[in-house]
Amino acid sequence: MTKRNQYFVLSLIAAVVVGVDQLTKTIALENFKDDPQDVIEGVLTFRITYNSGGAFGLLQGLPGLFLVATIVAAVVILFWVRHLDRPHWMVPLGMVLGGGLGNLVDRVVRSTDGQVVDFIDFHVWPVFNIADACIVAGVVWLLFLGGREEVERMGE
Repeated sequence: MTKRNQYFVLSLIAAVVVGVDQLTKTIALENFKDDPQDVIEGVLTFRITYNSGGAFGLLQGLPGLFLVATIVAAVVILFWVRHLDRPHWMVPLGMVLGGGLGNLVDRVVRSTDGQVVDFIDFHVWPVFNIADACIVAGVVWLLFLGGREEVERMGE
C-alpha cells in the first residue's frame, strides 16, 4: 500500500468517526438533553452529561490540557504514518485520530465551555460517547497488533 493510500484510509476512517460522533451527539442533544431515555432499563440510558476531562471522565476540570493533548496526538499520528510500513495499522490509528478530533470539535465548536458531550450510560461505567469508544477500541487494537508483531519477532 502506498503512503498516499495509507493516508487516504487513515483520513477516511477518521472522517467517518468524526461524522458519526458529531451526528450522534447532535441527535442526543436534541432528544435527551432534558429527558434521559432508558433504552434497556437499568442497563443502558441515553442522557446528556458534559465532560471537561478525557475519555470516560478521566481528569475532570482540565479541558485545556485535553485540547492540547489531542492536537499533539493528531500531529504525532500523522507524522508516525509517514514512517509506518504497516498498512493494517491505519484503521485503528484512524479510529484514535477520529475520536480525538470528534471530541476536539466539541471543545472548540460547541458552546460547552471546552467540555465534551457524553450521552451513553451503561450504569457501571462512566458516561461516554462514540469518540471515546473509538479512541479506546483503537488503542486496544493497536496494543494487540503491536503485541502480535512482537511475538512474531521473538519467534523468528
